[in-house]
Amino acid sequence: MSTKMSHLTTCLVFFLLAFVTYTYASGVFEVHNNCPYTVWAAATPVGGGRRLERGQSWWFWAPPGTKMARIWGRTNCNFDGAGRGWCQTGDCGGVLECKGWGKPPNTLAEYALNQFSNLDFWDISVIDGFNIPMSFGPTKPGPGKCHGIQCTANINGECPGSLRVPGGCNNPCTTFGGQQYCCTQGPCGPTELSRWFKQRCPDAYSYPQDDPTSTFTCTSWTTDYKVMFCPYGSAHNETTNFPLEMPTSTLEVSK
Repeated sequence: MSTKMSHLTTCLVFFLLAFVTYTYASGVFEVHNNCPYTVWAAATPVGGGRRLERGQSWWFWAPPGTKMARIWGRTNCNFDGAGRGWCQTGDCGGVLECKGWGKPPNTLAEYALNQFSNLDFWDISVIDGFNIPMSFGPTKPGPGKCHGIQCTANINGECPGSLRVPGGCNNPCTTFGGQQYCCTQGPCGPTELSRWFKQRCPDAYSYPQDDPTSTFTCTSWTTDYKVMFCPYGSAHNETTNFPLEMPTSTLEVSK
């Protein structure tokens, strides 16, 4: 009996250690709103959605292997008590808890965790247009391309007339369609409009095959991340460096 109990205890301890290791090795994401207005944060396939007033943060955990993941902000939303409604930008099917991607224009933080060579891959993208200034990066920067990036230019204010929509600046693919802008049928290169975005946000994806200057990596298992809306506290800012240490905030936590 004692041998069986000892074996059971050993198995239980092993299971608990494996569970704790898996849980705390997962990527922890903080999404912080520093804008002077309400942002309805969204994240898929992990997270869902959360209303954030200025100074509030939302935390969630993404397990290793999570890929094709997005975090973005929605603006000018109105939801009822059941979480049904609509957003002017970034709307995800009229629900607070997003299950699918948002409707352009929306500035995107994208990531894939624990991919080949045990690396996390992540970026900021304006391929779906721009609605909110954003910074994104590891909470503890590492070597190489494991450091914070941002897209904080006055894109909404300077948006070309052909791309201007209420609440943001649309992307050329949504506006015009076709291989030139959407890159759906093989190789493609930058266009005049994608260069316009790239000049203002050089670290961000400006068209679908803009990989060399726009993909960033960190070591998996040990890296947590922070997304910040309006990192300088205003609608836009041209400054090039930003701190990842954020102001003390009201925290909202979910798993």
